Amino acid sequence: MGSFVDLQAGDGFSFPAYVAQPNGRPKGGVVVLQEIFGVNSHIRSVADGYAAEGWLAVAPSTFHRIKPGVELGYGENDMSAGFALKTAVEALPAPGVMPDIQAAIGHAAQAGKVGIVGYCWGGLLSWRSACLLDGLSAAVTYYGGGMTTPDEAARQPRVPVLSHFGEQDHWIPLEGVEAFRRAHPEVEVHVYKAKHGFNCDQRGSWNEPAAKLARERSLAFFGQHLAA
Repeated sequence: MGSFVDLQAGDGFSFPAYVAQPNGRPKGGVVVLQEIFGVNSHIRSVADGYAAEGWLAVAPSTFHRIKPGVELGYGENDMSAGFALKTAVEALPAPGVMPDIQAAIGHAAQAGKVGIVGYCWGGLLSWRSACLLDGLSAAVTYYGGGMTTPDEAARQPRVPVLSHFGEQDHWIPLEGVEAFRRAHPEVEVHVYKAKHGFNCDQRGSWNEPAAKLARERSLAFFGQHLAA
């Protein structure tokens, strides 16, 4: 089990992050980026899972500049509220929430090399982080909403990237995934027979076999690129 700590971005903004410590010396750090539902019980469990595998896991609140203390579920009203918050964050003047993610990377770096993993909106932010931020050695994206659009696909990653998508994801059309794959042959792309949100065991779209395989691949990817 982890706990919340306060971090400070380069512009002086203070925000909370959930930090899960491994038993013993960490193998490195992993920044875990939330969906549109906040650093809720699912995201905390994801961070705990990475800590159990030996990584120092840091899950920053990327909603805090708009609204503190967000913890939503997965119902229809939660979806609407989360989408509105995400839209508000995306509308912030540049660089938006990226300094907060940079601060989380800096905190995770006490453990060694740092990777980043994000889910849904967090997948998009993980992709942007791989292209824009310092201090990363690898990035993993899960069904990154928006990252297959032409503007986002035009970015160039500075670190190795692994991307997971679902072929039944009605938010991310397969033609967009294939266009992204063509634009970025250097990115390791996997497509699963699953829906959007397949990694989350609190959602009806949870797909246990796909989630298990994607996690195994993600752990191996971090093991390869974050090894001391």
